Amino acid sequence: LNQTLCRVIFMTTQSILDKPNTLSPLQLEVILGMRGYVQETVNQFLKPVSDSWQPSAYLPDFSLERWQDDLNKFRTASQSLPDDVLVALIGDMITEEALPSYQTWINGLNGLKDVSGDGENPWAQWSRGWTAEENRHGDLLNKYLYLTGRVDMNAVEVTIQNLIRNGFNPLTNNDPYQGFVYTSFQECATKISHRNVAILAARCGEERLQEICGIIAGDEARHEKAYQAFMKKIFEMDPSGAIIAFAKMMKTKIIMPARLMSDNRTENIFNAFADVTQRIGVYTARDYTSIIELLLDVWNARNMTGLSGEAAQAQEYVCGLPERYTKLAERRTPPPVQRKFSWIYDRSV
Repeated sequence: LNQTLCRVIFMTTQSILDKPNTLSPLQLEVILGMRGYVQETVNQFLKPVSDSWQPSAYLPDFSLERWQDDLNKFRTASQSLPDDVLVALIGDMITEEALPSYQTWINGLNGLKDVSGDGENPWAQWSRGWTAEENRHGDLLNKYLYLTGRVDMNAVEVTIQNLIRNGFNPLTNNDPYQGFVYTSFQECATKISHRNVAILAARCGEERLQEICGIIAGDEARHEKAYQAFMKKIFEMDPSGAIIAFAKMMKTKIIMPARLMSDNRTENIFNAFADVTQRIGVYTARDYTSIIELLLDVWNARNMTGLSGEAAQAQEYVCGLPERYTKLAERRTPPPVQRKFSWIYDRSV
């Protein structure tokens, strides 16, 4: 598009966006020009509902005459999970249950708004399809934990409600470039967390939970690749803008989506949860570093040429991050502090 046409598109589109438009004409051209590519991505990375798993397939079937025996076996197997693994699982479930906040945020990114709520815009189709798949994760983990009988569901439900009320702000400034850097990173982090809980469940002999966390991690892996593909396309169309956005998000640091969780009783319950996941290897500082390395490779960020002056500085910054974070991870050894969690009836972990 030439400059004049780009300016026209910029002005006409501005009126349908809920929040002040912070996109440059080039950014808006890129986001609008990606619609065909996004449509292909929707079909590639989201499964038809008819081919999708549903939570009931992994839980006792109460319509069967043997339901009581099945439930007893289910509860017996769950007793093998130590409290620290249970806390990690609960925190992951609470994170998944705050899905309304995440879809609201995606719909607020400039150029991506689903204006009618049921629009055919490929960006809107992606947002709704992604949300529909993610919605199953919290449903399944919530029901699993309820049926174990080992969790204070009232305390968990209070935390979920608080988290949704408190909101979610990943500090992307409604910028889709920064938004896709965030989701590319965060979907990978979520995949790692679920996979590592699956590994710990397997070590305890809890095969059902291993399967549950494994299939959820598989969804996150598909979603991760989709968001990375969106951002890779942006790198192709606007390399300087893309690498600057990457650097901005890394300077901001990737804020975990559940950082505002609260159970009304425990100060810094998210920090307590994060300390547990770090200590037992569910999600660690080394994982954070490995994701940066992955994104540098996926987007070929180290080998980009012809960048603007600001973009070249951004490139130098992001390419130096893995070494910096590796050194920090080597020095970070959280003290073994005992903490009580209301989620498990105030047992200490």
